[in-house]
Amino acid sequence: MDNNEITKELIITAHPNEVQIALLEDKKLVEIHRETSTDCHSVGDIYLGTVKKIMPGLNAAFVNVGSEKEAFLHYLDLGAKTVSFNEFTEEAILYNKRNISKLQLKEDLEKNGKIGSVLRTGQRILVQVSKEAISTKGPRITTEISFAGRYLVLVPFMDKVNVSQKIRSGEERKRLKKLVAGIKPRNFGVIIRTIAKGKDLDELSADLQQLKQRWDNAVSKLYKAEAPCKIADELDKTSALIRDLVNDSFNAIYIDSPAIYREVTNYFHTFASEKPDTVKLYTEKQPIFEHFNVSKQIKASFGKVVTIKNGIYLIIEHTEAMHVIDVNSGNRVKSDQSPENNAYDVNIIAAQEIARQLRLRDMGGIITIDFIDMHDSSHKILLYKRMQEFMSKDKARHTILPLNKFGLLEITRQRVKEATIIETTEQCPACQGTGKIKPAILIQEDLENTLDFLINRQGEQKLTIALHPILYAYLTRKLISIRFKWLFKFGQWVRLQAHQEYYLTQHKIFNKDGDEIILWSTPVAE
Repeated sequence: MDNNEITKELIITAHPNEVQIALLEDKKLVEIHRETSTDCHSVGDIYLGTVKKIMPGLNAAFVNVGSEKEAFLHYLDLGAKTVSFNEFTEEAILYNKRNISKLQLKEDLEKNGKIGSVLRTGQRILVQVSKEAISTKGPRITTEISFAGRYLVLVPFMDKVNVSQKIRSGEERKRLKKLVAGIKPRNFGVIIRTIAKGKDLDELSADLQQLKQRWDNAVSKLYKAEAPCKIADELDKTSALIRDLVNDSFNAIYIDSPAIYREVTNYFHTFASEKPDTVKLYTEKQPIFEHFNVSKQIKASFGKVVTIKNGIYLIIEHTEAMHVIDVNSGNRVKSDQSPENNAYDVNIIAAQEIARQLRLRDMGGIITIDFIDMHDSSHKILLYKRMQEFMSKDKARHTILPLNKFGLLEITRQRVKEATIIETTEQCPACQGTGKIKPAILIQEDLENTLDFLINRQGEQKLTIALHPILYAYLTRKLISIRFKWLFKFGQWVRLQAHQEYYLTQHKIFNKDGDEIILWSTPVAE
C-alpha cells in the first residue's frame, strides 16, 4: 500500500434498538451515523401520499405522507413524466397494474409550468423523500422516484442512460452506456455511478436486476393501498453506507453483530469478491467503539468547544439558519515567527479540523467561519485553496467562497437532514448539579447502615466495597482505621477496592460471588 494512501475503516456496533456506524480515516473519526428502529421518513423512502394544499404563490404543494408536518413538493421537484406516472399510480391502486414497459409516455412537463395544472387537492401521488424533516419544516419530496444500487441508479419513467461526470474517459463512458442500454427495460432510465468504471456486463446486469425487483415490490404494494402509507424503504443506513462507501480503497469493516456481519459478507460475495477478507466479526469482550477509540473521539469531537492541539480550539454554535465557527489560537505562539505567520499556521490547522467537523456533524446550510485575522493577501488565497483541498473528501455537495474583507469564510453545504448533535456534557452524579456533596462523615454513616443491614439482617458474608481512591484512603487511614473498627462492629472483614474512574462519593457493594447488591435506598439505623 502506498505510504500516502489513507487507511479507511468502518466500525459497526449493534444495540437492541440502534445501529451505530463510525467511519475512520487513518484511525481518526470523520463520520458517525446512527440508525434507530423508530426512524421514519428517511431520505429515499417512498410513500403514497395525498395532496392537501396547492400553493400557487409558491408554485408548490403540501402532501400528507403521514409525517408530523406535511411534506413540501415544489414544481421543480416534479419528474418530467409526472403526468404519466400519476396515471399509472391510479391504475396500480385500482386495477393492480404493474408493467410500465408497454406504456406510451406523455410529453415532458413544461420547465416553467404551474403546479396547479399537474396536481389537484385530494389526488393520490407516489413520492420519494429527498430531504428529511428539519426543525419546524416537514420533509421535502419528489415525484422522480429512483433506486440506488452498487453501480447503477434505476429511474422509472425516464428511459435514458446517463453516466457519472466523474468518469472522465470518453471510451469508458461509451462502453458503459452501450452495455447498460442493451439490458435496461423500456421506460426505465439508468444513471451509471462512478464505481461502475471497469465493471463487466454480468456485474452491471446483476445490480440492475436487484433494482428492478425493488421497483416491482414497491408497485405490488399499491393495489388497494390507502394513503398515506409507506410503499418502499430506502436500504437501512448500514446497507446504504456499505453500498456507497465500500470500494477498492476500503481496508477493513469491523462488526460486532453476527446478523449484520452475515448481511455485509453476503454483499461482499456479490459485489466485492476481490476483497473477501475486508469484513471481520469482532468478538472481544471490550465494546468495539472503545477498542477502536471511537467513544473517546466522540466525546472529544462534539460539544460547543473543540480542542485541536497546542492550545488551538474551535467554538461551534448551531442556530436555526446557519452554523458559526470561531477559530482561537489559545496559547499557541511561536516566538521565532511573526504574528502573521503564526495566524496563518493556526488557521491551516483549524481549517483541516473544520473540514472534519462538517462531515462528522453533517452540518448543512450556511457555515460561517471566523478565522484569525491575516493581512497578507497571499495567505488568504492559500488558506482558501487549502480549505478546498481539505473539503475535497466530503461527498456532500458544497461551495466554498474566498475570505471576504472581514476575514470570514463562508461555505454552503448540502443539507438533507438535521445536523448530528451529541451532548457530551453530563450532570454531575455526585452533586446532581448543585456543586455540593455529602461530607465524608455522612458517607461513612450511610455505609455503616448498609453494612449493618446486609450483614446482621440479610446474613451476607465476604462483602466487597468498590469506591473512589480518596474515599478508600479516608476509610483506611491510621493504624486503627474505620475499616478496622468495622471488623469488631460487624464481626467480619470488609474488603475495599479503589477505582479511579468512580466519582468522589460513588460506591458499589458486591457479594461473595462478585454480584453487585442493589439497594433502592440507604437503610436507616434502628
